[in-house]
Amino acid sequence: MSTTTETKPEPAMPRAARTTSTSALPTAPCSVVWSKGHAYVLEGFRARWVGVDDRGRPQAFTGADLQRRGWTYTRSN
Repeated sequence: MSTTTETKPEPAMPRAARTTSTSALPTAPCSVVWSKGHAYVLEGFRARWVGVDDRGRPQAFTGADLQRRGWTYTRSN
């Protein structure tokens, strides 16, 4: 009797599948998305995405702004 289990590695998600700029942004409060190398978090009570720029200054975007900029669920280098 063998107790080993066979596992298959999960296929890597293609870059095009990770880029979701044409799909809808998440709507759950505290959702995180990435745009141009920066993380943005959805504030639930104001429906805006907040993060910081390259110099650490706060930035806030509407959902439409992030759609125009492009966004992903994962950080892209």
